Amino acid sequence: MARRPKGRPISGLFLLDKPIGLSSNSALQRVKRLYGAAKAGHTGALDPLATGLLPICLGEATKFSQYLLDSDKRYITTAKLGQRTDTCDAEGAVIEEKPVPADLDPAQIETLLTQHFSGDIEQVPPVYSALKLNGQPLYKLARQGIEVEVKPRQVTIHAIKLVAVRADELDLEIFCSKGTYIRSIVEDLGLLLGCGAHVSMLRRLQTGPFDASQMMTLEQLQSLAEPRQDEAENSIHQRLDALLLAPWSPVAQLPALTLTAAEAERVRLGQRLRATHAGTLSGEVRLFADGPDDFMGIAEIGADGVLRAKRLVSSA
Repeated sequence: MARRPKGRPISGLFLLDKPIGLSSNSALQRVKRLYGAAKAGHTGALDPLATGLLPICLGEATKFSQYLLDSDKRYITTAKLGQRTDTCDAEGAVIEEKPVPADLDPAQIETLLTQHFSGDIEQVPPVYSALKLNGQPLYKLARQGIEVEVKPRQVTIHAIKLVAVRADELDLEIFCSKGTYIRSIVEDLGLLLGCGAHVSMLRRLQTGPFDASQMMTLEQLQSLAEPRQDEAENSIHQRLDALLLAPWSPVAQLPALTLTAAEAERVRLGQRLRATHAGTLSGEVRLFADGPDDFMGIAEIGADGVLRAKRLVSSA
């Protein structure tokens, strides 16, 4: 007999404002505990130094977390000029110091951003990163003093702009593809400026369709999880559950298709069916059985008009 997971079978998406100094996994575990959820996962780690939007999937929503992992992201960051560090951020040891040019020209910086950090670019990820080599995270190898060659990879910078210039700091806003390392952008920009730089602040403002206006802090969630006078546990759960977005939120960009009861049963049994009422829909779709409250999962409609289930949620 399969072991039943501990916790509530609650499903949905919680948009956390991750605090500084906390790992993404630690933040995830705290949200999971407050919800008493049986299952949880995040959708793209933020370094402990970074803050901001960390979507957390609970229950059946975890089946669609990859769509947010693969989505575009938006950040605002502060580049500290005059110092390079081994991690390319403020948590690392300073490995080089140089004077900051006294005549920093915003126009020159904008030109460098346009020429070197716009569109499809080749980027070398930091040695201190979670990327793996032969199954080992690069940061673990770096901490052991093992030198490895980190190969460049292509990422896409949809937009990058200079927000502010101070004596030894720059603020940048960056809208980019998955896999982009903001630390590498700042490191490379510092080298182009001739003085070096590292990330002193990083905040994620957007993941896919979700932005910072929708997120909530751990402190706010903790406050709502506190029992009120003579309050039943069920009332606390209802208050917390009302904060969750629908389990299909990570795939909200996909068109929706509602099936008849007979069609829904065939799909749940693993059978393929011809999507006769799908109209011009093709590719991936969200499936619903009886309406917006009965989400089944995602399927793909092929060129032959046949619907094939890809990822279904539990109907238990």
